[in-house]
Amino acid sequence: MKGNLIIISSPSGGGKGTLIKEVIRKVPNLGYSVSLTTRKERPGEVNGRDYHFVSKEEFEAQVETGAFLEYAEVHGNYYGTSIEKVEAIRSTGKDVILEIDVQGASWVLKRAPEAVRVFILPPSFSVLKARLTARATEGADELELRLRNSLFEVMQYELFEYVIINDNAAVAAENLASVILAERQKRIRQSHEIRCILDSFEESKAI
Repeated sequence: MKGNLIIISSPSGGGKGTLIKEVIRKVPNLGYSVSLTTRKERPGEVNGRDYHFVSKEEFEAQVETGAFLEYAEVHGNYYGTSIEKVEAIRSTGKDVILEIDVQGASWVLKRAPEAVRVFILPPSFSVLKARLTARATEGADELELRLRNSLFEVMQYELFEYVIINDNAAVAAENLASVILAERQKRIRQSHEIRCILDSFEESKAI
């Protein structure tokens, strides 16, 4: 059976990237789909690990060929998820995490309504503002834009099955791992294994 598709979203600065890195380190059989983006590479980021950094022209060419499971323009930059890369991971039986904004999440849900949906919520606006300011990866204008858009973004939590409040990163990562592991225990996800176990009980008829 193909692995689960797990959408993880949050407002900009909500901490989803940090939590995802910790969960991938702790939870086995879990893959991560590296998105494409047209935004500039930030200090410490690695092309192909954090994002595939491409030009606007390259991105738009892939849009034309239908290469994306979802894509969106966020804060003036394009972000997108490759269908081919996601399905290649899922076909191995691994769950796949998609780290995407709320616009992208809406697109994925239209094409894959079975996806597991997790929203990372900051504990307050003041904490979100402090996190965005402290990371110092945006100029003043972009920072202002992200803060201005944050109310719309947090209000999208209603689209998601699970909400994790990221007040303490270690606790939030544990909660996220618990969601992923619980989804694997759903009856529909274990139908083959259950059938094999039940078949073994045919022996009980001879007792």
